[in-house]
Amino acid sequence: MRPAHLTKFLHFGLIGFPLGHSLSPRLHQAALKHYHLEGEYQLYPVEPLPQGKSGLVSLLGRIRGGELDGLNVTIPHKQSVLDLVDELTPAANLIGAVNTIINRDGKLVGDNTDAPGFWAEIEALWGCKNPARALVLGSGGGARAVVYSLAAHDWEITIAAARPEDIPQANKLASDLSKVGGRLDVVELNESISGRFASVALVVNTTPLGMSPNKDASPWPEGCPFPPACKVFDIVYNPLETRLVASARAAGIPAETGLGMLICQAALAFERWTGLPAPFDVMRRSVN
Repeated sequence: MRPAHLTKFLHFGLIGFPLGHSLSPRLHQAALKHYHLEGEYQLYPVEPLPQGKSGLVSLLGRIRGGELDGLNVTIPHKQSVLDLVDELTPAANLIGAVNTIINRDGKLVGDNTDAPGFWAEIEALWGCKNPARALVLGSGGGARAVVYSLAAHDWEITIAAARPEDIPQANKLASDLSKVGGRLDVVELNESISGRFASVALVVNTTPLGMSPNKDASPWPEGCPFPPACKVFDIVYNPLETRLVASARAAGIPAETGLGMLICQAALAFERWTGLPAPFDVMRRSVN
């Protein structure tokens, strides 16, 4: 016998802007179909704040009222929703970013499945069991999840702010997550980056640079060599080979985009909404 909350038509969705590149509907529709659940997963484009504030409030009101059964959140609203939910999970509170909203009896709970999704993927790809040194490009909501995961596993982390004006945000990220573990510092991302970080084991891009339709963009400074023994992970997943990843591979550096992380975080969100074990293989096949 199915729980009562799974016997009705289920309404899930994704808040963000822009959303034309999203593979999330395919992932979640595959999971619903696997369990013979009636439901849908829709895209809800909401402009950045302040223009999008009313749209966010409206959508969260719909989930609070039971019209929607769960929402994912992506760029640029992972931090925008922090003050609009009723409660944060311990991880989301520390990370300071939400990518999954759950309705628990009318109370909205903000969670973050990006962090465990990231760690599960890099562990599956490369092991990464022993603490090492990482260079994280960017300082937004995605960076906070990545830094949290690495810090929780006692890595040494340098946060590279994409622009000089992003330094304060990067410093706040380092300050907020220093209590988690590891060692954190901040630099500006520029042409001297690789020479200063020759011992880096992992470079992670958390910026949207290179995301479709801006496929020619890359966060890595033009002409800079990659750290010689590093691996490169780009959380962007569309296109499946970003310019950053293509450049790393051309230099003989192992590199992957974020499709596996996307699948992992989606599967964890599905579990939180439904209470059912996520069908990882089914979800993976839906986007391959």
